[in-house]
Amino acid sequence: MNEALWAFGRASGIIALILFTVSVLLGITNRSGRPLPGMPRFSVSLVHRNVALLASVFLVLHVGTLILDPFSKLTLTDVVIPFVGSFKPLWQGLGTVAFDLVIAIVVTGLLRRRIGARAFRFVHWFTYVMWPVAMLHSIGNGTNGTSGWFILFSVVATALVLAAIIWRLSARFAETARTRQETLS
Repeated sequence: MNEALWAFGRASGIIALILFTVSVLLGITNRSGRPLPGMPRFSVSLVHRNVALLASVFLVLHVGTLILDPFSKLTLTDVVIPFVGSFKPLWQGLGTVAFDLVIAIVVTGLLRRRIGARAFRFVHWFTYVMWPVAMLHSIGNGTNGTSGWFILFSVVATALVLAAIIWRLSARFAETARTRQETLS
């Protein structure tokens, strides 16, 4: 049973990271105001939210399984307070930081209508911190973190996210956003 918990904990962490990567890419694309080929803009938004929700579920499964696994010796304190864990405290602490940020992002997402768009957007910007911190946690603390396939995934995912961020920061994106705002006014 312990090996099954460990394997499920690893797999759910990897799946969560893959889904968060897709969610980040969809979020950047959605913010551009342009549809993806074959998908209207509102669909991109819905897929982004659903992928983020599914990623969060896998993250909870990852953390919950590792709390139950006697080998990992993860405690509730380790899950909430960064850098206090006994096993690789730096790398585990990065995972805790990412987990805490996901909790804040999810909670503000659920309370979006009550807290307002400005507060939601402010907290949502922390996704740009959460994702690389989670990636570093996976590389430094994950059992597969130094495997060839995982390094390849990490490089490709990082390249895609950086390309999307550069595209979003580009003058062409800003020009499109400005045109969209003028159209709405």
